[in-house]
Amino acid sequence: MRRYYISVRAKFVLAQAGALVWAAFSIYLALPWMERLAGTFGWPLTLFAVGGVAIVPGYNWAFMMFSLLLDRRPDAPEPASYPPITILTAAYNEEDSIEATIESILAQGYPGELQLIVIDDGSTDATPDILRRIQHPQLTPIIMPSNGGKAKALNEGLRQARHEIVLTVDADTYMYRDALKLIVARYLADPPNTVAVAGAIAVRNSRKNWITKLQEWDYFHGISVVKRIQSLYQGTLVAQGAFSLYDRDAVREVGGWPSCVGEDIVLTWALLKKGYRVGYAEKALVFTNVPETYRQLYRQRQRWARGMFEAMRAHPDIFTTPRLSLSFIVINTLFPWIDLAYLFCFVPGLIAAAFGYYEFVGLMTLFLIPLMLINHLISFMVQSRTFGKRGLRVRRNYLGFLLYALACQIILSPASLAGYVSEVLRLRKIWGTK
Repeated sequence: MRRYYISVRAKFVLAQAGALVWAAFSIYLALPWMERLAGTFGWPLTLFAVGGVAIVPGYNWAFMMFSLLLDRRPDAPEPASYPPITILTAAYNEEDSIEATIESILAQGYPGELQLIVIDDGSTDATPDILRRIQHPQLTPIIMPSNGGKAKALNEGLRQARHEIVLTVDADTYMYRDALKLIVARYLADPPNTVAVAGAIAVRNSRKNWITKLQEWDYFHGISVVKRIQSLYQGTLVAQGAFSLYDRDAVREVGGWPSCVGEDIVLTWALLKKGYRVGYAEKALVFTNVPETYRQLYRQRQRWARGMFEAMRAHPDIFTTPRLSLSFIVINTLFPWIDLAYLFCFVPGLIAAAFGYYEFVGLMTLFLIPLMLINHLISFMVQSRTFGKRGLRVRRNYLGFLLYALACQIILSPASLAGYVSEVLRLRKIWGTK
């Protein structure tokens, strides 16, 4: 059966058209409800609540759904030979994981020359001793005299990187088989203006408790699917530090990793602003340890939210650079609105609905449920197919899925809002391991 080629721009237009039709239909159905709300609360609060709770999230889910249905990416062909690479791993108090991470990297059997630079950033535990003890011709340990932050550690490694292709791997990350080969192959197969490729991240400690079970689905359905769609439109917004590939000279061109809590997103936006492309290798998989307590998770997501604001502050002119990925950046600017509307309109409205008051949460909000379920189903099918190609099966984590689908936003929105406020107020910045 003949398959017709649809260009990336055509896919973008089709997905946008479908999402806008959904949004217009939602607004049409919601008008009577909005008019009743406006009679009681006024139009400003009504538009803020309904737009942030239903219209904008519905548009975003619809755009993701249509984009996934249109995504037909071919596998990257295996190159005739693999180029030399340098891997940078910044470590701070990682005595429990750093040795296993190094072993998983060296066990990859990468067929090209490999230089592994592990930078200890002034650890106060046994991490420096472990690095001194490990003797391997591909390993170059760097012991920093004091803790200077992740960006400083990575930039020191970048300064000593011998090869043009540089990867970052977090110190608590375990590499699944052929991850290095697959991310390099994707980079070589991508368009010539590609200077970074984000790898795929899965949760390693997902069986620990309900916090990690929830995050397993957040990484599997949320983060991975978003990166997949962003790369389809040639602009992955974050080449995350946990596992990503970079063109060394491009990173040096934009000044390396900036000294901030969101060094990976700020660096990625600097590359996008230059007109470069950032891709995503969905089959190049690593497993990482995620926060195991709500306090750790709160601090992590607070940092992520703050990093987004740092990127906007550092690169405001990215909003004037016409490209397909600009739509994702615009959506990112709406996240504070969505979080505020959810916490201060939807959650109180949900509580009121339990007592028979349906002003903010009523029958109209139920229209989002089918869209959400369809989106989850398509995401599951796409991600399961990718896992299957890597010889993996999706774990039966039902509790985690229910928590992710029903409670993820109420759990994470307070942390995101705290991150936005922290950056607006320029509060002290701390690099933590979680």
